[in-house]
Amino acid sequence: MAFVTALMGLEARLRLARLYLCTDAREEQGDLEAFLHAAFAGGVDIVQIRQKGMKPEAELAALEIARQAAAPYQAIVCVNDSAELAGRFQADMLHLGQADGPSARARRYLHQWALLGRSTHAPRQTDKAIKDSNLDYFCVGPVYATSTKPDYEPVGLDLVRYATRKAPVASIKSKPWFAIGGISMDNIDNVIEAGARRVCVVRAITRASDPQDAADRLSRRLRAAWKADPAMEQYVFQALS
Repeated sequence: MAFVTALMGLEARLRLARLYLCTDAREEQGDLEAFLHAAFAGGVDIVQIRQKGMKPEAELAALEIARQAAAPYQAIVCVNDSAELAGRFQADMLHLGQADGPSARARRYLHQWALLGRSTHAPRQTDKAIKDSNLDYFCVGPVYATSTKPDYEPVGLDLVRYATRKAPVASIKSKPWFAIGGISMDNIDNVIEAGARRVCVVRAITRASDPQDAADRLSRRLRAAWKADPAMEQYVFQALS
């Protein structure tokens, strides 16, 4: 039987998510479980385990640790790139890059309620993601330079503004999206000003001396942006309906 996270539905949890964390399996530190508990306690809503070159069995073990840590917080655990691995894990979420093949093919590996997303790096890719009925969300970036995507030139805030126009965050008809790439407390206000209400981070939490505090500060800033936007109150009501 598939392991499907219950209680609040996955779609509602995605729509209400603000803070998405990508992390490796913390093999060097040896603290994945403790780190994830701290991140979730600080306000992380989604975690993706992303470590290139991991053997499938090791990745599955890390994902299972993440699933157990996420459960008390109703957080979502995301598999990176591999639809086959997502199928084995019975994942609630899979994230695809531009080179990871058709979303329809990936969807066939997932359980019927699972969420599927894709990275976008240009307006044309963003448009395609918005129109793709197999995708539940998308990311735009990298907004700023980041060592996790060294082959990609930062797109700046223009793509964030473009996504804001094409998929208004306060419209329940819009597909949820996250700004990603080099985002931290030093620049999150600029990303919010450009229109984002959801962000995905890596180093801002993974390299923090206190991951819970780092997550809490980012989460509180995003929560304040939602509260300052009158249209978001109706959006939250609709997402929960």
